[in-house]
Amino acid sequence: MVHLGPLLAVCGLAMALLFSSLHRIEEGHVAVYYRGGALLQHTSGPGYHLMLPLLTSFRSVQTTLQTDEVKNVPCGTSGGVMIYFDRIEVVNLLSSWSVYDVVKNYTADYDMALIFNKVHHELNQFCSVHSLQEVYIELFDQIDENLKVAIQEELISMAPGLHIQAVRVTKPKIPEAIRRNYELMEGEKTKLLIAVQRQKVVEKEADTERKKSVIEAEMVAQISRIQYEQRVLEKETERKISELEDNAYLARQKNKADAEFYTAMQTAEANRLKLTPEFLQSMKLKSLSGISKMYFGPSIPQMLLDLGIGRADVDGVKGGEKKISNDSLPGI
Repeated sequence: MVHLGPLLAVCGLAMALLFSSLHRIEEGHVAVYYRGGALLQHTSGPGYHLMLPLLTSFRSVQTTLQTDEVKNVPCGTSGGVMIYFDRIEVVNLLSSWSVYDVVKNYTADYDMALIFNKVHHELNQFCSVHSLQEVYIELFDQIDENLKVAIQEELISMAPGLHIQAVRVTKPKIPEAIRRNYELMEGEKTKLLIAVQRQKVVEKEADTERKKSVIEAEMVAQISRIQYEQRVLEKETERKISELEDNAYLARQKNKADAEFYTAMQTAEANRLKLTPEFLQSMKLKSLSGISKMYFGPSIPQMLLDLGIGRADVDGVKGGEKKISNDSLPGI
């Protein structure tokens, strides 16, 4: 039993040293090793690994997306107003192949030098050349992108394997009196926006009414134009009908006149053919046969001679009287 004590002590010491040399690296991390304060070039990935106990130590460095929070960053504007940013989040990613170089140059706490200090510096640079109005209101939406671009440009030369994915900046704290003024100003802006929107609504309604009136007027004009065209067509149709009727009437009158002219010509030609001495003598006698009056006196025989009645027709007229029948003298 006396000889087993040292053996057990040696075994216990060996187990303790073995246990202290065994370590585990989580997924998404890379282990770097120090011996006597010096960084060893050897690195290890996820899993169980051994190292020299007591002489060697290790640090686990994350190589997946991580978010560093920079809190309570003071910032002085160009007008001399001091404001504070409560929280600035920087999402970054360190490549596994650059872990050794980054840790060697900036230690395992590289984010303090490359991210935290850089955020303070760039934010103060931005505030120093802008007024409170610009930082708090006008240019606040640009601070995130400006910080990201500025930090990444530095990291390209200082730590090539470190990439900035995004930067999120919260609204800064400003003095209470100034904040109340901004709230009042925002309230007035809101009222102005409401008034502007109300004016736009009124203008839109007026424009809608105007367009409605224009449409109605155009519709009335179209109806009037259609009615006018219909009336024009009706008048044109009536005119054509009237022209046709006039042409038909003229044609009938012309035919009638031509017929009458033809009749007259034929009658005249017939009369011309009838104008013989015998026919004329017959017509005279026929006319005298219609006389129904009695005339007495010595001039009757001469009158009858003047009328063309022959001497043989006057019987016993010697300064006395003559009885003339109704068929002798026409129209006397």
